[in-house]
Amino acid sequence: MKYFLAIDIGASSGRHIAGWLENGILKTEEIYRFKNGTFRRDGSLIWDTERLFRECVNGLKRAKALGKAPSYIGIDTWAVDYALLDKSDKLTGEVYAYRDGRTERAVEIVHGVIPFEKLYGSTGIQFQKFNTIYQLYADKLSGKIDGAESMLMLPDYLNFLLTGEKRQEYTNATSTGLVNAQTHEWDCGIIEKLGLPKKLFGGLSQPQTAVGKLRREIAEEIGYDATVILPATHDTASAVLAAPVDGESPYISSGTWSLVGIEQNISHTDKCSLKANYSNEGSICGGFRYQKNVMGLWIIQSVKRELGDKYTFPELAELARNERATVEIDVNDDRFLSPESMIEEIERAAGKKLGLGCLVRSVYEGLANCYADALAELERNTGKRYGTLNVIGGGSRDGFLNELTSKATGKRVITGPTEATALGNLAMQMIGAGEIENLREARLIIRKSFEIKEVTL
Repeated sequence: MKYFLAIDIGASSGRHIAGWLENGILKTEEIYRFKNGTFRRDGSLIWDTERLFRECVNGLKRAKALGKAPSYIGIDTWAVDYALLDKSDKLTGEVYAYRDGRTERAVEIVHGVIPFEKLYGSTGIQFQKFNTIYQLYADKLSGKIDGAESMLMLPDYLNFLLTGEKRQEYTNATSTGLVNAQTHEWDCGIIEKLGLPKKLFGGLSQPQTAVGKLRREIAEEIGYDATVILPATHDTASAVLAAPVDGESPYISSGTWSLVGIEQNISHTDKCSLKANYSNEGSICGGFRYQKNVMGLWIIQSVKRELGDKYTFPELAELARNERATVEIDVNDDRFLSPESMIEEIERAAGKKLGLGCLVRSVYEGLANCYADALAELERNTGKRYGTLNVIGGGSRDGFLNELTSKATGKRVITGPTEATALGNLAMQMIGAGEIENLREARLIIRKSFEIKEVTL
């Protein structure tokens, strides 16, 4: 049996998912899980990349112990965060987390050099103050970038630690706000105007590309060798590849963040897309995910954590279901990005103290309304009407949110697969290894292998 391994790392946890084909059905098994999270050092919010890498290796060992040592490995993570390496390929400093607030000054200066309208016209990437372009400029202002010889997005850095090979994967690179939407390569004009070192930006590699075999010391430690293949290393890009979309059917990739969008063959960098803050992030074969970020289940996750994990997610959803909607909040407000107390921030937005059920209900209603607004913008900007909305990812399990989404959008809502990111990761590995012919075949296999449901009201 030939095994593939998706290492899917999110902001709060990581999973190793083994996958294999059996009589035309994609079988999967979670073989390892670990916690992830940021921590503060000297006032900055950072990632413990050394621990993340060790957890990757621990999962590879676990695969061997379970008799599922993979022939191929693929890593995906969230977007925008990166590592800077010096001449000795050592980190030049901390790997900052995107929720760190260090880009405030950088945003203003960058837009003074290149107005955002021009940035958007070139890259098609929506404004978010934590985009890599602003993080890198903050590194320029602090001097951190001076000793850097190379830049690797987080999954590219983990691939480098595994193989010794440096690749800059395309889908994740587009999230930086530094890739041209027409050429699909780094935008040298933007890089030059901002005075960023050109040596940090090499050739871009597409999903399906083989990175290389494991370093000898890694192979010896885990007890086998394997080939690392690039999936779409941006987790949302991987998730969308697993979506059972028919034609141009929109999706919500629902998790810590919610991404509302549609697959397109061309980018949209017009004034309407700019005003709506829609993004054109890269997909396979030169395509795009025309999508918009909504704060997502991060707010609910933060409330749950702040309450000491006293309630499960289904319990919080049930509390919300039993409340009437009386408070409206804008869940996409930057105030919810990284507050010291999410509960207090929600109450400040509401203008009053809230019972837990009402508080959670206000978040759910806010999410559904944001989805509806984003979908309406999508239809206006594309000039099309869509009858079906596909909800994929971990949030597709949230029945109450799915019901509110169906009511708010007026769409037929299809949910699943839940493990979309890992499935999209595995699919691209299998295509790269020649086990599956193309994305169309991969989606057909996923559709018949995993539960896809329609929301009923």
